[in-house]
Amino acid sequence: MPHDQPASAPGPAPADAADHDPAEAPFLGLLATGAAAEEYERPVLRARAGGATAARLAALERAKLLALRVRTELEDRRRREAELSALYATAHDLAGLRDLDAVLRAIVRRARSLLGTEVAYLTLNDPAAGDTYMRVTDGSVAARFQQLRLAMGEGLGGLVAQTARPYVTDSYFHDERFRHTRTIDSGVRDEGLVAILGVPLLLGSGVIGVLFAADRRERVFEPGQVALLAAHAAHAAVAIDTANLLAETRKTLTELEAANEIIRDRSSVIERASDVHDRLTELVLRGGGVQDVADAVAEVLDGDVEFTEPGRAPATALDRSRADGHAVRDGADWVAAVRAGGEVLGALVLRGHPALDPVDQRTLERAAMVTSLLLLARRTAGEAEQRVRGELLDDLLDAAARDPRLLRERAARVGADLDAPHVVLAARMSGAPISDGDGPPRPDGTDRRRLWSAASHLAATRHGLAAVRDGGAVLLLPLESGGDPAHTAREIAARLGTALHVPVTVGASAPVPAPAARPAAVADAYAEARRCREALCALGRAGQGAAAADFGFLGLLLADTRDVDGFVHRTLGAVADYDARRGTELLRTLGAYFACGMSPARTKDELHVHVNTVAQRLERVGRLLGPDWQTPARALEIQLALRLHQLSAAVTRETEE
Repeated sequence: MPHDQPASAPGPAPADAADHDPAEAPFLGLLATGAAAEEYERPVLRARAGGATAARLAALERAKLLALRVRTELEDRRRREAELSALYATAHDLAGLRDLDAVLRAIVRRARSLLGTEVAYLTLNDPAAGDTYMRVTDGSVAARFQQLRLAMGEGLGGLVAQTARPYVTDSYFHDERFRHTRTIDSGVRDEGLVAILGVPLLLGSGVIGVLFAADRRERVFEPGQVALLAAHAAHAAVAIDTANLLAETRKTLTELEAANEIIRDRSSVIERASDVHDRLTELVLRGGGVQDVADAVAEVLDGDVEFTEPGRAPATALDRSRADGHAVRDGADWVAAVRAGGEVLGALVLRGHPALDPVDQRTLERAAMVTSLLLLARRTAGEAEQRVRGELLDDLLDAAARDPRLLRERAARVGADLDAPHVVLAARMSGAPISDGDGPPRPDGTDRRRLWSAASHLAATRHGLAAVRDGGAVLLLPLESGGDPAHTAREIAARLGTALHVPVTVGASAPVPAPAARPAAVADAYAEARRCREALCALGRAGQGAAAADFGFLGLLLADTRDVDGFVHRTLGAVADYDARRGTELLRTLGAYFACGMSPARTKDELHVHVNTVAQRLERVGRLLGPDWQTPARALEIQLALRLHQLSAAVTRETEE
């Protein structure tokens, strides 16, 4: 610059000065701060808005793509570091566990956490059955899913167990790579699972189970996630093997200690076992009950022993005892399953004995076996008693010439007294078809057996008899002195309906004074009870109970005894008794009233009294018979009762003359 020229003052940078900055500069700051991916667009947008050249924009685009790749690589590394850290923590946690159940729960819980799925579960192979079964679940809500068993090659899990390779499906029900079965698909559908990833639990070259992670929506499991779950499964398999070895070691040590204890105390053990054996044998021989067994074991073991029903016993301990065939510890208690074949009848629970020695454990197990025998014997006896009651009632209905002495002896065996008054009841479930009951099973056979079972139970509790007949049930029940057959019919209808949860219609007969003395009367009474039952159905009163007396004058047609006096008394007894006590003429006025077409004016002429007298007498009749006595139905019954009363009085006069 010439010395005679003044220096120019500094001014603003040219508009394209930024074009000379390195293109990577703005993105390095974003990488350093861990900015979101969308922030990497801003430098390009600012340059474009500032009028940068095409070359500058292209350089920025290249720098942006490079920075995004670097960002992705950094994120992948961070994620892998987090996964490795989680795997390390998992391995550390599993190494500290000794109980197999705790190990399995930790494996499944950590698998769900690692992949962020809604459900995780683990199946183990069953070499004896040749399949794999659900062992532990986390996040599961469906009972059927939690009890699944998969044959080798069936379903995604069976395929993993068979091939020892991971399998993943984004949509289970649309994936045809594995064999679907109704049982497995139903369980998966109950749980609502859609996307499933399964990896094998490998121990050496063998598969011991499968570990799963699943979601209730479609989801793509990335290769890295598959590898992560497989690595977790590898740690898990080692932990399971370690826990199994420890469990076997503990079991072996326990058995050795128990054996040493048995050897040291052999004489006392033999004496105690012999005492228990003698006590239980004596109980069985003298017909002792379940409580007697519990009391005897409680005395020998010096504890509190209780028999509980299956639904009230500790479920987990009961299942373990049933599966193992031994008494198992449940906290401070011991539980021994009482079972017969595959059926669990209950459990014997010994309370407050956390340190039960093997001999006492076997004592509890033996008591459970004796209890099962007693329960089976009681059940068999109950079923036999039901059959005996049914056969005896069949003989009363079908064989009128049976020897009364033999009938009494057979009845005494089941606690029935056939010399006392009884009532015959015919019961049928609402809508159940009528059949002779002797042919092959019909579609209503199940309902008929349910009705017979409920009727037999009622008969046993009331010292009566019950049998199946004509598509329903027939009962012969004792009738207390002054008892009402109609009330009994209503009571039995209500109790059977409650027991079966469906309406049951019951018809009752008139009392049978002594069934053993007159067996033929039982068949006649049954016919009357059936007519009453069918009348209830015909009148739209299905599900109710009634006797002939409940049907008014229709009862005269339904009943075998044709109890005319009883009908007249039930209909007009209140008026007749009033006349007898007061010396009035209400019955005569009532007869004249109906004879005159229910006209008070003509009635006063017929009786030669004032019309007010007729009105007063009719008002008194209304108070005695009820406000509905002039309705058509009641009026018809009253007129019929009046006619029968008049005929009876005329016959009585002729006899006296």
